[in-house]
Amino acid sequence: MHETRSIRVPLAVVLGLFSATAFAGGIALIAGSLDPSLGLAITPPPELLEGSLFDSYLLPGIVLAVVLGGMHLVACIMVLRRQPHADLAAVAAGFAALIWIFVQMVFIPFSVLQAVYFGAGLLEIGLVLLQLGVLRGERSPRLAG
Repeated sequence: MHETRSIRVPLAVVLGLFSATAFAGGIALIAGSLDPSLGLAITPPPELLEGSLFDSYLLPGIVLAVVLGGMHLVACIMVLRRQPHADLAAVAAGFAALIWIFVQMVFIPFSVLQAVYFGAGLLEIGLVLLQLGVLRGERSPRLAG
C-alpha cells in the first residue's frame, strides 16, 4: 500500500466504524427474527420482506454481521497493520457496502441510514484511490506499467 498516514488513519476509522455498526445491526436483525419481542427499534417491519427471497431477517442479519461486518473488520486490521493487499480489502469492503445498500433499497423504503452507509462505502473507495494517488493524478508504482 502506498503509505500515506493522513489517509490510512481515516480509512481505518471508517472501516472500523462500519464493521462495528454492521455487526450490531446484524445482531439486531438476528435477535428480532428469532424472538420478535427482542426486536429493536431499528429492525424493519417484516412486511417489507414480502416479495423477497426471505421470510425473516435471520439470513440478512447473518450476512450483515458476518459478511459485511467481517469484511470491514478484516480490511480495517489489514490497513492498520499495513498489509500488502490492504487497499484491495478496503475497496472490496466498500463495494460490498454499496451492493448491500442497492439490494436493501429494492425492499426497504429509503432511509437516511441508507444514504449514510452508501456514503461510507464511497468514502472508503475514495480514500483508497487517494492513497494510491489516482485522484491526485499520480501513478502508483504498483499501477505503473
